[in-house]
Amino acid sequence: MHSVAEAVDRQFDALLAIPDDTRERLYAAMRHSAIGGGKRMRPLLVRASADLFSVAEVSSLRVGLAIECIHVYSLVHDDLPAMDNDDMRRGKPSAHKAFDEATAILSGDCLHDLAFSVLVDEMTHPDPFVRCELVKALALASGPTGMAGGQMMDLIAETQPFDLAAVTRMQQLKTGALITFCVEAGAILGRVPPEARMHLYGYARDLGLAFQIADDLMDVDGDPEKAGKTLGKDVAAGKATFVSLMGVERARAQARALIDQAKDHLRGYGREADLLRAIADFAIARDS
Repeated sequence: MHSVAEAVDRQFDALLAIPDDTRERLYAAMRHSAIGGGKRMRPLLVRASADLFSVAEVSSLRVGLAIECIHVYSLVHDDLPAMDNDDMRRGKPSAHKAFDEATAILSGDCLHDLAFSVLVDEMTHPDPFVRCELVKALALASGPTGMAGGQMMDLIAETQPFDLAAVTRMQQLKTGALITFCVEAGAILGRVPPEARMHLYGYARDLGLAFQIADDLMDVDGDPEKAGKTLGKDVAAGKATFVSLMGVERARAQARALIDQAKDHLRGYGREADLLRAIADFAIARDS
């Protein structure tokens, strides 16, 4: 995780060199949000999945960079006053606090665009059909059928009661869709046909739900300093979560069961899937 995080930061540093013109503030805001502080679990998932199919490291790292662009842009926008209104992210002021709302919005927009410019570059993969499939899959995972759709449901959850099925669906979109892309991306890079990816979809689905349950648990009893963000906001807003609907102990047990199930989807692999198994265990053991 540390080596992948360093590689992602190096790529961001190179791509977001601050120009000597009036765009300086925009680039500075992008760097503020993108460089440092994140666990980079999503790029690590891409790397782990790609390793199953002997994909070149440069390709998996570039796809990991693209997904991190999408993830960071979503955090910048989520933190805005019109959305979650958070002042802290990754242990430092949110982009709209460090700069201003307009600059934060533009920086998020640009990180979104950067993701796709990275994917379409020949450095990511020499096969244009692979690059097109990556673009399509990431667009679906981040738009209304994925992350953005889940975020809309999350906003509605502030004013309407959600049952467990609705919360599960919301988190499958808001959090799970991008995690699924991360795992699927390795198979796309390895030219594995869709019908041969079902075990990876199963792993990603269970991992994504367990990851979100761990987040909900952290929101209840986590350490804000370790988390690097404000905790307890879902409870204060009266939003239904896995923990509020299931209780702490049942939620913990469900997260563990989902992780065991996720790893079982990898039973056809040997040691080459050990990193994916370790990521699954980390997803519910982390404190940030």
